[in-house]
Amino acid sequence: MENDPFDLGSDTPPPPPTQAGSISAAARASMDARRVGPMLDGLNDEQRAAVLADDGPLLLLAGAGTGKTRALTTRIAHKIATGQAWPSQILAVTFTNKAAREMKERISSLMGETVEGMGWLGTFHSISVRILRRHAELVDLRPDFTILDTDDQIRLIKQIIQAENIDEKRWPARQMAGLIDRWKNRGWGPEDVPDSESGFFANGLGGKIYTQYQQRLKILNATDFGDLLLECLRLFRENDAVLVEYQNKFKHILVDEYQDTNAVQYLWLRLLAQAHNNICCVGDDDQSIYGWR
Repeated sequence: MENDPFDLGSDTPPPPPTQAGSISAAARASMDARRVGPMLDGLNDEQRAAVLADDGPLLLLAGAGTGKTRALTTRIAHKIATGQAWPSQILAVTFTNKAAREMKERISSLMGETVEGMGWLGTFHSISVRILRRHAELVDLRPDFTILDTDDQIRLIKQIIQAENIDEKRWPARQMAGLIDRWKNRGWGPEDVPDSESGFFANGLGGKIYTQYQQRLKILNATDFGDLLLECLRLFRENDAVLVEYQNKFKHILVDEYQDTNAVQYLWLRLLAQAHNNICCVGDDDQSIYGWR
């Protein structure tokens, strides 16, 4: 267990919430010390220490099968049960919808009831979609924007390649799609791509094609998968009021499988965590299934 994965400082944690939340008042009132104790049953010393660790940046590193996710979900349940946060004030992110469902089920099991109001437990992309649809006009979209699948993405890039009279047999659209995805995972918009990277496609035309591709997406009121985080990052960077709203909303941020985060996900998390500094990341630095990104 290591402290300060984000070097966010040591501000005093916020006081326990007093406003109404998503879980019913009766259920909240009944969650006393007698119900908190059983949550910790069966945890080993390291897991218990992770659950009860003080607020602030926290990094939990452990190998496969050591109960990292159990410690994470118990920490979430403990925060709710002890009144440190309402469910709606917790942002919990992971990489698959299945993992998100399992986390929610584990938390409900620990609480002894279905916990309502955990709308911010999900994947990076599902949470980003929710934020973007609410603030779509600030990133030149409408709230009903569509998300292109890979085939649609390649088809659109192919049209641009043909319009530029580029030999598609030598420079296939699928290759360009892979480059764009890589650049977006690094948090790069078209204006951020260095010449050395742009040169990987069509003798230096990669950046130009990326620019035209993004322009066409806006015309179509569409995004691709990579845009969901990149546009959310742009939204936060260009709109201080929006960023502050979500920073204040999320009093506790918890991340499962942190070793799989890419650059844009890291930047997204770092921005959101800087108000309260309460971020807990769980991962295994010897295991990264998304290392190819």
